[in-house]
Amino acid sequence: MKLIIDNKIPYIQGAFENVAEVVYLPGAKTTSEMVHDADAIITRTRTICNEDLLKGSSVKFIATATIGYDHIDADYCRRAGIQWTNAPGCNSKSVEQYVASALMVLAENGLVNLKQSTIGIVGVGNVGSKVARIAELLGMKVLLNDPPRARAEGNEKFVSLQTILQKADIISLHVPLNTKGEDATFHMADEIFFSSLKKKPVLINSCRGEVVKTEAVKQAIKEQKIAAFICDCWENEPDIDLELLDMTTIATSHIAGYSKDGKAKGTQMSVQAVSKFFNLKLDDWKPKNIEHPAEPLVVIDGKDLTDEQIIAQAILHTYDIRQDDRILRANPSDFEKQRGDYPVRREFPAYTIQLKNAGERVAKILRKMNFTVTKN
Repeated sequence: MKLIIDNKIPYIQGAFENVAEVVYLPGAKTTSEMVHDADAIITRTRTICNEDLLKGSSVKFIATATIGYDHIDADYCRRAGIQWTNAPGCNSKSVEQYVASALMVLAENGLVNLKQSTIGIVGVGNVGSKVARIAELLGMKVLLNDPPRARAEGNEKFVSLQTILQKADIISLHVPLNTKGEDATFHMADEIFFSSLKKKPVLINSCRGEVVKTEAVKQAIKEQKIAAFICDCWENEPDIDLELLDMTTIATSHIAGYSKDGKAKGTQMSVQAVSKFFNLKLDDWKPKNIEHPAEPLVVIDGKDLTDEQIIAQAILHTYDIRQDDRILRANPSDFEKQRGDYPVRREFPAYTIQLKNAGERVAKILRKMNFTVTKN
């Protein structure tokens, strides 16, 4: 069999070489000519898997090593008899880390008081549920909005989007991109969304660029309807709106989910899915040689620090969102290069926090965030 694999998918080289012919290609060079005689494609979001790519090919299965799958034309695949899978939840802890870092920076800059803030989580799947949990650990009040879950589970845990627009001090978006139907999310944050706000919240978009209407959010910032905009996902990537870039409080190049842990998990899920579909006996395959963080031990002296300051030191040691902000602002035309060459970022479980002069309460919170914690 023949496999076409995006050459930016990490840890995958060597996985299939003993059982298939493997061709590694940049996403932009994964053309109809290249996939014509392939049996399967393992890809990322930059390859549009539609009729133009797949018609007349021998492709039977597509695995995308990403949570998102709006780059796969599901209707065409169904008609063509092509099965596909994504990697739900693979980078959810990475996005949790991203949002946590953003919250710490907002608090440090005096833009929010976390313990006095209400955060509205829009979309409570693998990612949103983790963001909600860490917000609760930070002492925030959490409102959850997820219409599909509310219909399936009842309204007890959920509120309407209108309630979030009226009550939230921070709104964090974690929805898939749906262009039609009752749960359409395309341009969810539009002029009506922003005109419905009762407070001046911080808006965080780390899901899909098209969920936020660019012109609407720019106008909302100009009219001071929102206190800050933190943007990881943009319309028209990689050709992002430079005026909006200048207006954002924190801007990054669609890397919220780019921890090495998240990438490794996405690769693992894709390899195992292809293996099961073609019966390749690689169902237990796992990535090897995941890079270690440069400084896995974090020593924090809690003397004269609040619990929140201790937590901030721990989180920002693992990932400081301001560095990615600086890199994007310096070279916005390198958007894709920044994603493709993203440096090592490891999630909280890869770190040990050594606490000095700190109480058990903050140690317990850090452990619940999945740090290893020791106390002197």
